[in-house]
Formats: sequence, C-alpha cells, structure tokens
Amino acid sequence: MLEKSIQDVLRTKYRVEQGKNFSLVNFNPSDTDNIDLSKKEAKKILKKRVKRLSQLQELLYANAKNSLVIALQGMDTSGKDGTIKHVTSGINPQGVMVHSFKQPGPVELLHDYLWRIHTAVPRKGKIAIFNRSHYEEVLVTKVHPNILHTQNLPERNFNDPNFWKNRYEDIRNFELYITRQSIGFIKIFLNISKEEQRERLMSRLNNVEKQWKFSPNDPKERQYWDKYQTVYQEAITHTATPYAPWFIVPANQKWFARLVVIEIMIGELEKFNLTAPQPNPEIVSSLSLFKRELGKKGKS
Repeated sequence: MLEKSIQDVLRTKYRVEQGKNFSLVNFNPSDTDNIDLSKKEAKKILKKRVKRLSQLQELLYANAKNSLVIALQGMDTSGKDGTIKHVTSGINPQGVMVHSFKQPGPVELLHDYLWRIHTAVPRKGKIAIFNRSHYEEVLVTKVHPNILHTQNLPERNFNDPNFWKNRYEDIRNFELYITRQSIGFIKIFLNISKEEQRERLMSRLNNVEKQWKFSPNDPKERQYWDKYQTVYQEAITHTATPYAPWFIVPANQKWFARLVVIEIMIGELEKFNLTAPQPNPEIVSSLSLFKRELGKKGKS
C-alpha cells in the first residue's frame, strides 16, 4: 500500500488551478515521482485503491447529494480506454457512467456544442467519466478549423476575433455552474511524449490482436503533434480554475498514470466527507421487531 504522504503527493503534484504561469513543457511525461514499482506491485496496489474507490462510490450513491465528473483528455494512444478500464474495474457498474464523445452527429449539431455534454452530466450519487469531452471543441477544432464550417454556425462567428476567447469563457462558466450544483468537476490530461506515442502505434501494428485499434488517420494526426501541444497549452491556461482544476498526469508509464488517476478520484470524493446515511427512524424504532420477524424459521 502506498503511504498516505505519497497518496497526498499524487493527488496534488500534477494539479493546475490557474493558468497564469502554466507551461506544459514543465511536466515530464515519464515522471513517476521516484516511485519504483514492478508492474505486479503496481497492479496489487491499484486493486486495493479500487476497493477504496468502490467504498466511496457506494457512499456517494447512498447519500445522493453529490456527484463527480472526470473529463479525460489526451493524445491518441495516451491510455484513456485502459485507464477507464482499470480504475473502474471493481466499482458497481450502476454507479459509474462512461461517455465517449466522438464527432458530433446531425442531432447534436442542431444544438449548442455544450448541449450533449450537459445531458451527460450524472444525477446525484453517480460518477461520470468522459472519454474526451467539450474540450475537443477548443482542441481538434483549432488544429482543423475547417471542422467549424460543418457545425451549422452563423457566418459572423468566423469573423469574430474573440471566438476562441468566448469559448474558453463559456467553458469556465459552464463548469462553474456545474460545480455550484454540488457536482465535482475535474479534468485530466494524460501526458505522453511523441516518442512514446510512436512506440505504442508501432505496437498496435505489430500485434494482430490490436491492429483493429490502428487508424489510417493516426500517422496523419502525428504531423500535427506540435500544434496539438500548443492548443492543449492554451486550453489549460484559459480553463484551469480552483473549482474545476486540470491534472497533467504523466502517462508514459501506464501503471503510474492509473495510480495517479485513481488517487485523484479518491481525493475528490473524500472532499465530500461522505458517511453512511442514517436509517429510517421507523426502522430504528422497530429494529427488534424486524429482527424477530426475519429470525423466524419457516414451517416445514
């Protein structure tokens, strides 16, 4: 088990609450905070922490006063799917929802770009993990601005010099509104290096069972690596806030990224100070009666 001091470090070291002095290049994708674990050891610790996360999720569900949203972002092959799989492996499926946001469809394009995100915000008592999120609208759309011309936007938007500034402001306001409704909102950027991405893509090509994950678009998007780093820098700079912070999680080592993500989730849930709700007074007053009734053996 990781010492509590290490758990606290993993929950805070990569946290970004304001973007004034933020620089993505200051975050090392290969960092493991000097924690040296074998994959077997890391897997064992992760299993124990998933158990703790499961306990908190059960209390969250029982109280039904708060909920939690984790927006998971990252370059292709950064490990979003694997992270979701591992950190939710021991949680009651009824208490966790995973939403994968692909390119918006015809119905979604008839609404504002935050509409489909808002409809996916969980009800009280649940955890929602967004596999990609509304941030795609200030990431991929900035790298490929021609996408905006397919989104039914008024022509005046394309000539507005404050277009992106306004989007960042809308996102901050949306997240502030959400958090004011007793919903925790955190954003996680799985930070991998360009070389690590190349190795993972090659691994997919060389593994018959994983070739289905490879897209002909992957090599093309790699050509925009530097541009993507720039737009992530800009997005985090403009949207990191104390109420909806970013976490820049080193993801070159998958085991470490998963440990950090689960510690972040545990830390955020513990802030709710969750305790088991009190039973119905009628049950308490008739506890002995109920026990006697249930203790009776049926007649043979």
